[in-house]
Amino acid sequence: MLNVSDLLRTRSCSDRLAIVAGATGEGVTWWEVADQAERWRDSGLEGPVGLALADPVAMAANFVAAISAGVVVAPLDPGSPGPELDARVATLGLRTVILSPGRGPATRHETWHAGRHELRHQRGHRQETPPLPASPDRVAALMASSGTTGRPKIIPLTEDQLLTTAAGVARELGLDAGERGYSPLPLFHINGLVVGVLSALVAGSTIVVDDHFSRRSFWATVQRCGATWLNLVPAIMSILGAPGTAPTRPSGVRLARSASAPLLNSIRERFETATGVSVIETYGMTEAASQITANPVGAPRPGSVGRPVDVDLRVLGDRVQIRGDRVTPVYWSADGGRWTSRPATDADGWLDTGDLGRVDEDGYVYLVGRDGDVINRGGEKIQPREVEEVLLRDDRVTVAVVVGRPHPVVGEEPVAFVLPAAGLPTPPEGLAEDLSRLCQSTLSRFKRPAAVVVAESLPAGPTGKVRRGQIRAMAASASGPSNQI
Repeated sequence: MLNVSDLLRTRSCSDRLAIVAGATGEGVTWWEVADQAERWRDSGLEGPVGLALADPVAMAANFVAAISAGVVVAPLDPGSPGPELDARVATLGLRTVILSPGRGPATRHETWHAGRHELRHQRGHRQETPPLPASPDRVAALMASSGTTGRPKIIPLTEDQLLTTAAGVARELGLDAGERGYSPLPLFHINGLVVGVLSALVAGSTIVVDDHFSRRSFWATVQRCGATWLNLVPAIMSILGAPGTAPTRPSGVRLARSASAPLLNSIRERFETATGVSVIETYGMTEAASQITANPVGAPRPGSVGRPVDVDLRVLGDRVQIRGDRVTPVYWSADGGRWTSRPATDADGWLDTGDLGRVDEDGYVYLVGRDGDVINRGGEKIQPREVEEVLLRDDRVTVAVVVGRPHPVVGEEPVAFVLPAAGLPTPPEGLAEDLSRLCQSTLSRFKRPAAVVVAESLPAGPTGKVRRGQIRAMAASASGPSNQI
């Protein structure tokens, strides 16, 4: 069984930087992370502890150090305003919050400050909280689901689940000690932590992290840090693949891994054409400690999210379900000052992902959407992805989202929201008209959007995943004639 402490001990013999800041090139070695773990052990801290550090290197290092020290840790958004941070602390039932040095306390709970090489008490006294629910294996991290479809769920993940998933990522990507990944993804989400940081620990390689994605500095950072692979999401690929924004392929970059949201074929093709970097599409969720499926390097199957990795997967009807040791069996809740636990899987251990899809004869998985995203127009079912793919054929569009809005006769009708490429000379109304004509010439009548809205921005989570619930509310008030009935 993999163990963070043992891995750190093994990796500590190297003086090579292990976690590096993309902005500065400075970082820490695995030995220094192991040293920080000793500070955690000596601190007397008891979990669950919230971790909200603005420095991405410190965030990654202290996440690993806390797990090594046996402290249950809950990654938090360091950019949250005080009230939002307080609300998340309450939701997760945290005893202590770890903040960056110099940041004022934003919670009534006990506060500590941590950096890359420090951990010290700042203010407050530890409050007594109920013990965590019993678990057959030691829980290492409390993660909140993305919350794009409702209130976030608390997902307890064990050290073995996290490291087994990270090992699968390292194996599928072919990572070794000579690899250097670049991951400009938030470190309070499962992707950045497991796919980025923990896979580097397992492989003994280096991960370069940033606190945000910057279109202007992205390729310069990739070149400067000598990245061999990229950990990205579709929203970033869409921006990097837009006309006029991508450079000549940086030397040494062999692949870009995509996860966290559906990757439309149009975005993948545009990114690969513009950059020359091959895309490896994958699929995951927090309940499985991140990765569920992955395409093989060197032989990806376009349109597929790949084959299952260390999990059982089936499609029952059209719903994707998963089972295995890496899949959490429970959700936790800290409501009302006490911890409760409820099943996440059925009696046979299957977790319903909420995704719709199919599996081909070779075991490759194809996703078509989420159950709640399907638009029912008078009995005709519309998968938003199909319409979004058409809209993205126009190079002037970087993001396309199709949702349903209420209709008095047919129940629902599709409405499209698009984000134009930066510096687009075409007026919004002209782009909307062009896209409507494109849909008319390409899609069946019932699938054509009743309105195409060119927006300046769309609500999205930290990884760029659009918040469809909020966009549906926008669609309900969107102007435009209804499709002819």
